Amino acid sequence: MAIKKATIQQQVAQALAQVNPADRPVVTIQAIAGPSVWLMSMLGLIGQAFLTYYFITLTEQAVVVHKASRWSNRPQEVAFALPPAQVGAMISDVRRNTLWSSFRVLLPGQPKPTRMNVHRIWRGEMDHLLGLLTGQRVH
Repeated sequence: MAIKKATIQQQVAQALAQVNPADRPVVTIQAIAGPSVWLMSMLGLIGQAFLTYYFITLTEQAVVVHKASRWSNRPQEVAFALPPAQVGAMISDVRRNTLWSSFRVLLPGQPKPTRMNVHRIWRGEMDHLLGLLTGQRVH
């Protein structure tokens, strides 16, 4: 299981290269989609069923969202690949907190925005990603 951020970023870059060898990642974050991570943790295994793990990467050409394996923490299939200009308008409600920050993104095919929870080890990358996509400084 990949735990180090650098190892995870390398695995995501390799997965991206398999899909589009000409594209390179600019910034990658790991996010957990669903209700509050705190609340779902209190519910144990039942709460975990309501969470979906993702890697969100801004590349030179697109915003690529990979589903992530719960067990190996490796990128799996590409869930979405969207133009960066389109994604900026889909982001809302950015909240920076001590341990878990969050933002909402309106994913294709979803009736309402999905909450993306981001652990503090990814906060710098989250700020960079959201800043590049929305054109606003996030802090």
